[in-house]
Amino acid sequence: QVQLVESGGGLVQAGGSLRLSCAASGRTFSSYAMGWFRQAPGKEREFVAAINWSASTAYADFVKGRFTISRDNVKNTVYLQMNSLKAEDTAVYYCAGRLYRNSYDAKEYNYWGQGTQVTVSS
Repeated sequence: QVQLVESGGGLVQAGGSLRLSCAASGRTFSSYAMGWFRQAPGKEREFVAAINWSASTAYADFVKGRFTISRDNVKNTVYLQMNSLKAEDTAVYYCAGRLYRNSYDAKEYNYWGQGTQVTVSS
């Protein structure tokens, strides 16, 4: 069983930055692929980024060059550094975990955090 707790969301002006954190419980964190998803009001949950057990990363096209995902297996934490934020990045951001491989599909993740709100004002 893995429990995930996100933090770091908030209100920021367009062009600004935020760093989201996701703290995981459990002794096998290093075996997990960790993903970030987001959901804006009235929209489907969408993939943002993922990092697998070997630190291989994957990104949605709309965040490439702006967002960076990383992990610290000692602290059992995954991060999402978000730069050059845009109003359309406004959403609830969720951390998710699954064993080993990255996936773009939310249905393939077994564990989810409660979400953290990111609001970008234009």
